[in-house]
Amino acid sequence: MIDIGRIGIWQGVLDGHPTSLVREVVAELDEAGWPTLWIPETVSRDPFVSAAVLLEASSTMKVATGIASIWARDAMTTNNATLTLNEAYDGRFLLGLGVSHHTLTEWVRKHDYSKPLSTMRTYLERMDKSLFRGVEPAVKPSRVLAALGPKMLALSAEMADGAHPYFVPVDHTVIAREAIGPDKLLAVEQMVVLETDPAKAREIARQHMKIYLDLPNYANNLIRLGYDEADVAGAADNVVDAIVARGSLDDVLARVQAHHDAGADHVCVQVLQEDGRAVPREAWRLLGQALLD
Repeated sequence: MIDIGRIGIWQGVLDGHPTSLVREVVAELDEAGWPTLWIPETVSRDPFVSAAVLLEASSTMKVATGIASIWARDAMTTNNATLTLNEAYDGRFLLGLGVSHHTLTEWVRKHDYSKPLSTMRTYLERMDKSLFRGVEPAVKPSRVLAALGPKMLALSAEMADGAHPYFVPVDHTVIAREAIGPDKLLAVEQMVVLETDPAKAREIARQHMKIYLDLPNYANNLIRLGYDEADVAGAADNVVDAIVARGSLDDVLARVQAHHDAGADHVCVQVLQEDGRAVPREAWRLLGQALLD
């Protein structure tokens, strides 16, 4: 299985900047010693093309998709792209796959989202049976699934190398570890706001959280964990504080450690800022000094 380290960066801001700047930033992160950089797929750059750019700009850092949508390309294409990247870049690519959300799947991509779990199972089966006549990587690539609920977590253990839960509190990490077992990779995303003023920090967090709380997958997961439905819908303080680590570097370190204590192998931190489009280079530098020590 790929070694992605105990910490990483999850980010979606680089897609909004020229590739020349992206290469520069990625080289900095690689030089700083960040083990892994996670990239998303929405309606922006293709994650496999981006992964190639990022891997070319770095020498040791891994690149992981968090996540590539199964609705964006067929199983053979995903399988063969994964093999190609891992052969070209010495096994430094981790495939994270997910079923995305009904909004992107039905409204934007025009696919049927009625059976996401069975569709994922079929997709993985087809990946495993895909034809590939290129040069294979030295080591079989790893894959993880975006998983929140018990059935997708179970599938992560059965047909993947682990799970990549996103937008989850520490109490979900406990459940996820129990669900996938002790030997599977558990890579958890954690949002952070480096702001010690509680009101300002929560406001920054709420600006970013709104889009996720409006998505049933994330809202229902929090309700399943015991959070009040009205608190979830209204982004109450307890929900914000459960999802976003705010405050000083020590506060962030404590939250990352809490996930590790709860069973996470890897925690990828996502920096939230007042300007959501800005590349948080200074925050990444500070976090690197603290987390990579």
